[in-house]
Amino acid sequence: MELSEVVRRRRMVRRYDSRPVNPALIDRMLEHAVRAPSAGFSQGWAFLRLDTPDDVARFWAATSPDPEASNPWLDGMRTAPVVLVPLSVKDAYLDRYAEPDKGWTDRDEARWPVPYWHTDTAMASMLALLTAVDEGLGACFFGIPPERIPAFRSAFDVPDTHQPIGAITVGHRLPDTGAPGSAERRRRKPWETVVHRGRFRG
Repeated sequence: MELSEVVRRRRMVRRYDSRPVNPALIDRMLEHAVRAPSAGFSQGWAFLRLDTPDDVARFWAATSPDPEASNPWLDGMRTAPVVLVPLSVKDAYLDRYAEPDKGWTDRDEARWPVPYWHTDTAMASMLALLTAVDEGLGACFFGIPPERIPAFRSAFDVPDTHQPIGAITVGHRLPDTGAPGSAERRRRKPWETVVHRGRFRG
């Protein structure tokens, strides 16, 4: 598939059919994810791969404020046979930029204008999402409620050094039912209104 077609088809998929996902396709998503750019080639990311029914069920039990809750979004998302959790690793960046070739002599987090450990992990996640489209799969990136992160860490032995920036469901797409997503309820902004050439104009 041409890149332009992959980008055009990319969307958040919230309902999946019962077919299992070929593990080789998940391998490819992750292989592409780690090709993302990273500041100083720090590569401060990790990915938790949950691709068994027990692990996926444990994910939803740990991250849902009410594991017994039922609504169109949750019911659809829980049909995904695979969940990937991208994790950012801040220490990898603080350590890397304290090395001699970077010129900083400390690990002061204040030197960073934005948290590139999250930014780079998000770019890696986008490569995974685009690869899913290219492989004929559906995927959805979504957040883990902050108050559920301790339970998530406990359920999967995730250390405090690794911060989940969200999660990605993966599976074979079904047509959405129930309430439409934001993209169906809101217009995409014309690119001319968000691209400012030469200087910013409101």
